[in-house]
Amino acid sequence: MSAARPRVSVMRQTMDGQAAALTGILADEAPVIAVAERLRGRRVLAIGTGTSWHAASQAAILLRAAGQDAWAAQSADAATDGPLPGEGGALLVFTHTGAKQYTAQATQRARSRGAEIIQVCGVGVQGADLVTVPRERSSAYTASHLGALLRAAQLARALGADLPALGEVPAAVEHAYRNGEDDLPAPPARMIEFIGGGINQWTASEGALKIREAAYVASEGLAVEQFLHGPSVALGPDDRLVCLDGGGAWPARIAEVAQAAEEAGVPVTRVADDRLGELLSIFPLTVAVQRIALEAAETLGVNPDTFGLDRPGHQGWDRLEL
Repeated sequence: MSAARPRVSVMRQTMDGQAAALTGILADEAPVIAVAERLRGRRVLAIGTGTSWHAASQAAILLRAAGQDAWAAQSADAATDGPLPGEGGALLVFTHTGAKQYTAQATQRARSRGAEIIQVCGVGVQGADLVTVPRERSSAYTASHLGALLRAAQLARALGADLPALGEVPAAVEHAYRNGEDDLPAPPARMIEFIGGGINQWTASEGALKIREAAYVASEGLAVEQFLHGPSVALGPDDRLVCLDGGGAWPARIAEVAQAAEEAGVPVTRVADDRLGELLSIFPLTVAVQRIALEAAETLGVNPDTFGLDRPGHQGWDRLEL
């Protein structure tokens, strides 16, 4: 994408500094060790809303790689009809600002049941056990999300997960941002679909969320098999399929699906990066989908920072408590 940029968005400014922010988080190891000991041996439920739900889902996978009994649920589900841990269990809470109502309700309920509460939040949020970055000025929350993922990976390593390349994450993020795919897809006429396998099904979900909220482009993000068994038949020449390949068990299947889509006339973009291993591929692949969203917004002349607050008719959404 090469459209002129009349302004530099806060989202772009934030992404300019993401690698440095992650370097700082990596250096802040002492609180991670302490939190890991509070989690060790407990059944862990990770929760979040929106982007934080994707982080919670990936955190559960990372913790299972360390031998923990870990799962994820959306905050709204946990707050209303469960599941929620009680005494002997732990609630791992992902929240950028600490302001989401269902996350707060789920946390309060789990605390009243005697669960260990661990909160991963932005700097300055009351009750944070692990902090990520100062509150972002862009509603896209790109650095916050990467920071939350890094905290999850640090916890997993402290609990025994084999993540030898964790120290290389900031460099991989910088490379994906500065020297990543040169042929990132232009916004399609109709819809952009993101797919991935394993832990990167959640990277696909994040890509879809990010391009919708930053560029207002219709999108969906699914696990590769969930896409294949139904939604695949809806795509055509006016759409685009973005295949996220982080290695592991998934490259062959993703390649098969990409080829089938191309034969059906669907434009396909393949983004592959497994240099850090499958579990840590979420970092460069997340930056790739962030770039797709950012550059779509720039191409369309949309402000990616406002969450639609500058668009007509947004008042109805403003009345809803988040």
